[in-house]
Amino acid sequence: MSDNSGIVSPDDPGAERPTFLRLLAMLAVGGCVVFAVSVLIADFVVPNHDWVADTISDLGAGRYEFIVDIGIYAYSCALIACAVGASHSHMGGRGWSFGIFGLIFMGLIVFLVGARNEYGDGDNEGVVIHSQLVWALGLLFAAVPWAMSYGAEACSVTLKWIFRGVAILWVPLAPAFMLVVPDTWDGIYERGLGLLTFIFVCAMAWLLVGRAAAVEAARDG
Repeated sequence: MSDNSGIVSPDDPGAERPTFLRLLAMLAVGGCVVFAVSVLIADFVVPNHDWVADTISDLGAGRYEFIVDIGIYAYSCALIACAVGASHSHMGGRGWSFGIFGLIFMGLIVFLVGARNEYGDGDNEGVVIHSQLVWALGLLFAAVPWAMSYGAEACSVTLKWIFRGVAILWVPLAPAFMLVVPDTWDGIYERGLGLLTFIFVCAMAWLLVGRAAAVEAARDG
């Protein structure tokens, strides 16, 4: 219920704001788009860059590092937007709660990866934590989609299996990048992993849009 001030009780189903959810979904998808475009631009701008062999980290160092850094920060915002949306429309269960915190940490880790600039240029000054951040991000991307798949099922069985599919593919593919993929294929392999994370983020955006529509339908009913 709401009073004349427009304030809605947290116990009222109307406490969920469809417009807010849609804006968060747009921010999530937009972050992925900005990141992808920044990488494509840097692929052409950075001299002597081989997008098949050289990683995105290589683009994030040197004279043109700001191009990819913009994309990294945008993707960090995308993950935080997913966390805010998932919190606003909590689908129930400990897995969903774990996923919210996981998304927050993932957003912070991505931000730190961009801010620390400890990659691609052999920087070893101070405390170097790039590898630790990457492994932490890898573990979270394995756990969060699966944990949130149970709540996603309440919105769509398709979303449930997209979430689980991302986790199933990520578990063997992500460690392989760090351990067995040859340097001559690092770049294209890493971009493939990035696309897999985009699928999860865009699926989260789809969930938020669907939830917004469901809330509106419940109000109209």
